[in-house]
Amino acid sequence: MPTDSQHPLQHARSQLTKMIEDIKAHGNQDNLVPNLEKLLRQLDSMAEHDHLTGAYNRRTLLANLESELARSYRTGHTFTLAVISIDGLELILEQHGQAAARRVLQIVAKEALTMLRTLDSFGRVAANEFAIIMPTTWLDPSLKAIARLKQRIDQCDWNAVAPGLRISFSTGLTTNAIKDTPDIMLQRATQALQQAKAKGADGIADIEAPLPEYRPEEDEC
Repeated sequence: MPTDSQHPLQHARSQLTKMIEDIKAHGNQDNLVPNLEKLLRQLDSMAEHDHLTGAYNRRTLLANLESELARSYRTGHTFTLAVISIDGLELILEQHGQAAARRVLQIVAKEALTMLRTLDSFGRVAANEFAIIMPTTWLDPSLKAIARLKQRIDQCDWNAVAPGLRISFSTGLTTNAIKDTPDIMLQRATQALQQAKAKGADGIADIEAPLPEYRPEEDEC
């Protein structure tokens, strides 16, 4: 399965090494602070993003999910978490090679990042899985957003990646519930994804956490 590229980190390390060598050899400190600040911004970005696709990495996505759970607790707003998985990526890897499989992941991420709202968070949470946090969004609007993304992916020129290639993805969705943690919510969305995969390619399924049990005695004064 395609893994993250290390090229951005290697490039940043090379830049830093060159700065150090220039200072040692020539005492050259021209533009040192601006260059170091630029490099620091690059390193911060690399710490937050998946190097292969440009999406958030798993750690950042879970941190955003934790923030959204806290916001939902304060405001009472419902939000949706979706997990998507490219159908048959292992077969694409076997038939067309790693470069094609990596390109598929990159294109799917690019199209998702282009289409989703600025308040949504999109991240790569596993080798072949992405997650989408959709704030203040109930399940029905989230299903419509996934349908639009499916249509957009279907309209991509996949022949440019490999002749005859067609790409679809399966989706699991869930909404937040009381006492959710990022891990619990992600596990529930992943469980929904497994149900979607059981339906076949391009499947979709959702799981909503059960409501808390009603206890009449709690209403008594």
